[in-house]
Amino acid sequence: MSKRVSLREFQQSLSERLTQAGQGAQQGSLLGILSGEDHWLVELSEAGEVIPVPPLLDTPLTKPWYAGLANIRGMLYSVVDLAAFHDQASTSVNSQARLLLVGARYGINAALLATRAAGLKRPADLKPIESGTDPARPWAGDRFLDADGVEWVRLRVQALLASPTFLNIAL
Repeated sequence: MSKRVSLREFQQSLSERLTQAGQGAQQGSLLGILSGEDHWLVELSEAGEVIPVPPLLDTPLTKPWYAGLANIRGMLYSVVDLAAFHDQASTSVNSQARLLLVGARYGINAALLATRAAGLKRPADLKPIESGTDPARPWAGDRFLDADGVEWVRLRVQALLASPTFLNIAL
């Protein structure tokens, strides 16, 4: 038999759960993705969605790292293979590969093809490490080590989307 709860108790309970959920989201505010040999961290506010890879439409006369176009719920997204973009082997599209839809916040239908999603990472579990900035890769932000000694790099999505290198897909 279910317990009767007043509307006031229900609203108070709901408010407490929403507050706790919001605090949990702040603690796990980084999404980890693997792309080739690299481990990237993306702010959840910039991450958009992570989805399985739909069929990609090949596009002629584009750079090898440009994976093609994807139709996602009736919208065309430009897909960049993040590993190939960083001069690594192309990402195999398999059951673990994912598309990270990153451009919606900036009004750009862009997606990054990643080897797999690594889940949420808590900033408190990561140790910042000294690193210099690379002018050739302005989208590569701060670097961190996790408890297993794996190096993670914060992906500065806005800098990536604004980069002439990223925007120039033509051969």
